[in-house]
Amino acid sequence: MLLSPARGRGWVRGHRKLAQPPHLTSPPSGGEEHDHQYRRPKSHATGTIAGHEPCGVVVAVGSGVTDAEAKVGDRMMVHHYQGCTQCSHCRSGWQQLCQEVPVKVYGGNSHGGHARYLKVPANTMVPLPDALSFSAGAAISCGSGTAYGALRRLNLSGRDTIAIFGQGPVGLAGTQFAKAMGARVIALDVNPQRLARAKEFGADELVDPGSNDPVAAIKELTHGRYADLTLDTSSNREARLNAIRSTKVWGTMCFVGEGGDVTIDVSPHLLRRQLNLIASWTFSTVIQAECAEFCVERGIDVDRLFTHQWTLDQADEAYTLFDKQSDGKGVFLI
Repeated sequence: MLLSPARGRGWVRGHRKLAQPPHLTSPPSGGEEHDHQYRRPKSHATGTIAGHEPCGVVVAVGSGVTDAEAKVGDRMMVHHYQGCTQCSHCRSGWQQLCQEVPVKVYGGNSHGGHARYLKVPANTMVPLPDALSFSAGAAISCGSGTAYGALRRLNLSGRDTIAIFGQGPVGLAGTQFAKAMGARVIALDVNPQRLARAKEFGADELVDPGSNDPVAAIKELTHGRYADLTLDTSSNREARLNAIRSTKVWGTMCFVGEGGDVTIDVSPHLLRRQLNLIASWTFSTVIQAECAEFCVERGIDVDRLFTHQWTLDQADEAYTLFDKQSDGKGVFLI
């Protein structure tokens, strides 16, 4: 992987054993086909190298990179965005929120990790604890980190019951983290395999919206109160609305799935229930590092999320499976 420092002071480059997972997601709660335009590599259209969740070892650094930022041999995750580097968002680790310049997204409009080396700014690197594998670091660099960031925004605690709509890679990671945080988890998906995995990852209750009314099911499971918190990872219109409708009065619902839309009747769904509606887009470098430490301290086996491993020369096979939207989560190991 090739990495660059802040303020153009040089470049960090290199990596060994880069782990870069593509998401292999299925149509989650609600049964509609998931719009995966946000996840499918666009290299065929943009001329860029795909892959935006890289993790590996630094093999070279630019002249402007300090040892505090990175040095050869460091195990690193990459926060896969680059903004202007100088605004308040960039300086606080939220480069994806930069309003000053078009944001570079590795694997999207800028070269990503589906290659032996990747060049990125040094200020986008996040140390990978020795206790975590490169695969775990790659997961934390997007899907798992996104789930963790959403739960953090929801202020989840052991007092809460949370309903998580969609048990693809992000939703399953949400179930895994929510249980580690002490919450009661209701997992929802129309795919029986997804629900089975959610149970393995600690879900207390399972609901199939394809054969049950999810709002009624959550009401029954919470003795008429509905869920304290709900999280939609599916991007599915029906699931999003059901997540809102199954949130208790004074509760909080969070959107995390990209793409799609939803129609909300503001008065009955929000105003007259004093509902908090929030959105969460990935995470900052600070939260990414915090997520990694949380996994180490709580003994969370992030590697369990992966169902497939490939090398780069198997990319066609990997993305053929991806496009079926019917399987788990995979990782490219280099």
